[in-house]
Amino acid sequence: MIAPVTFKLGTDVLFERDLLRGRNVGVVCNPASIDGEFRHVVNRAEQSGVRVGAIFGPQHGLRSDLQENMIETPHAEDARRRVPVYSLYSETRMPTSEMLAGLDALVIDLQDVGTRIYTYIYTMANCLTAARAHDLPVVVCDRPNPIGGLDVEGPMLEDGYRSFVGQYPIPMRHGMTIGELARLFNEAFGIGAKLEVVAMRGWSRGDFFDAVPLAWVPPSPNIPTLDSAIVYPGTVLFEGTNISEGRGTNRPFDLLGAPWVDAEPFAEALNAAGFPGVHFRPAWFEPTFHKHANALCGGCQVHVTDRAAFQPVLVGVALIDAFRRAGPNQFAWREPPYEYEYTKPPIDMLYGSARLRSDLEAGRAPRDIAASWESGVREFRSLRETFLLY
Repeated sequence: MIAPVTFKLGTDVLFERDLLRGRNVGVVCNPASIDGEFRHVVNRAEQSGVRVGAIFGPQHGLRSDLQENMIETPHAEDARRRVPVYSLYSETRMPTSEMLAGLDALVIDLQDVGTRIYTYIYTMANCLTAARAHDLPVVVCDRPNPIGGLDVEGPMLEDGYRSFVGQYPIPMRHGMTIGELARLFNEAFGIGAKLEVVAMRGWSRGDFFDAVPLAWVPPSPNIPTLDSAIVYPGTVLFEGTNISEGRGTNRPFDLLGAPWVDAEPFAEALNAAGFPGVHFRPAWFEPTFHKHANALCGGCQVHVTDRAAFQPVLVGVALIDAFRRAGPNQFAWREPPYEYEYTKPPIDMLYGSARLRSDLEAGRAPRDIAASWESGVREFRSLRETFLLY
């Protein structure tokens, strides 16, 4: 009988192999960049004889202490190590020549959530682009896709809708790890950096985050639980509407509502539609900040009952359709700006095209909208196959 492989993060493998001892590196990380023993990647680097010459933080900051989107993080200094902390969600989203000066390599250890619009994967892509221009090696330490690596779902990003929430033509739920995406971006989309992805050991494509021996540290302030991440590929679309996506509550992205919605008939109608793997519980809540702050909202909480059957992007589209129907005179698409885009509607940047708005406004059914994704998903599955590690 073959013994099961002990789970190891990419960082575990990196430091076991002692690849960077004596080198001066920049580390791209945040509070979720820990291992199974709660050791942060910066501390592990120092304990392994690696000199940390600079630290880089993604959106929400190195400490992940800024709740809102579109709130830039200032640069700072790490008081303990006396090294610069550079924000890659500031006046620049890409490391500059000054930030990279004197470094021997960049190490990226970020926890992605498996959704196209999550900006950490583009912080990584921008680091690859900057490193390519400076002939600097990049090491990406792989981490689990917390919502598994089997399912691919949703619309492809179309030309003309690229932004910091979507730089490359991939579907909303991509089913890849951050290391696999690094390989895809670097090779298929032509970045061409000196890249090494340090793969995990003992992770299987069907594993969700709770299948591995790691504590859940929120990758960003409004993904507090694995439940949030599971629904996020669909309910993140609510950022493009005037419906509360649950920010300002303890259940962002699985609590949804607005002041004009009667929760019980609203949830009953959604449950009657028979979407697999999900139950919509009528819910009322008052957000403490963000949309409809301190106003009583009616809507639902999204409870996933079967992860394998659940289709988060389809459900997200169906929920938007239901809220539109529940208040046709109150529902509205959010106006720009959104994530450094100042003219196009935020929903178009999130969805990756203007098709969702036009389809729903034309009365197209959510399941018919989902059927329109199938050819793009098939093409992407074929493309990604070369870059899968597990």
